[in-house]
Amino acid sequence: MHKSYLIWDLPLRLFHWLLVLTFGLLWLTAELGSEYMQYHMYCGYFMLFLIGFRLVWGFVGTKHAKFINFFPTFKRIKGYLTSDTNKRNSAVGHNPLGAIMVFVMLALLLAQAVSGLFITDDIFTSGPYNGVLEGDWQKLANRTHDIAFTLLQACVALHIVAIVFYKIVKHKDLIRPMLTGKKSSADVEEGAAIKHSKLLIALVVAVIVAVFVYWLVVINAPVIEAYYYY
Repeated sequence: MHKSYLIWDLPLRLFHWLLVLTFGLLWLTAELGSEYMQYHMYCGYFMLFLIGFRLVWGFVGTKHAKFINFFPTFKRIKGYLTSDTNKRNSAVGHNPLGAIMVFVMLALLLAQAVSGLFITDDIFTSGPYNGVLEGDWQKLANRTHDIAFTLLQACVALHIVAIVFYKIVKHKDLIRPMLTGKKSSADVEEGAAIKHSKLLIALVVAVIVAVFVYWLVVINAPVIEAYYYY
C-alpha cells in the first residue's frame, strides 16, 4: 500500500473550494435578477477577499502554492511539452499548462471583482465606486465585467473537461488531492511533500486582506448621492 504525502496546504484547499462556491453564487444571483443584486455584491466582496488572499499566499505560502515555483515560463512550458509521458505525469503541483490556467483565471476573477466595484444594475444596486468613473471609463468597467464573466465560464468548462480527461484517460484523480491535500507516493517523492500548512501565517494574511477589503468597499468608498424617481 502506497504512503501519501501532503502537497496542497489547507489554506489553498479552502481557497479553492470557497472560490468554487462563491463563483457559483455570483452566477446564480446574477441570473436571478435585481432582487438578488445585494447578495451578488456581498459575494463579489468575498471574491475580492479570496483573490487578495491567493495573491499574497502566492508569495508567502507553502512550496506548491508559491507562484515562483510554478510560474509558466517559456522554458518550463517547452520542457513540459517536449518531455516524455512519464515525466509529464510526475508533475507534483501545477504543471505548466495547468499553471497558465491558474494565472488566467486569477486575472479574470480579479478583473471581474474590481470592475464590479464601479458598475450598477441601473435599478436598485450599485457598486461602492459607481459614479467615480465617467464616459468611456464607465463603459469599459461595464464591458470588462461582462466579458470577464464570459471568459470565466469558458475557463470553468475547460477546467472540468481537463478533470474528466485526467480521470478517464490518465486514470488520475485531481479532485481527491484538492480535498485531502495528499498525493500517493506512487505519484510523488517524499522530498516533494510539505511539512505543514503554515496556518498561523495564513490566518494573519486572511485578517490583513479582510481588513483591506473592508476599508476598500466600506471606509474608503466615496459617498455617492442617491437619486430617487417617483
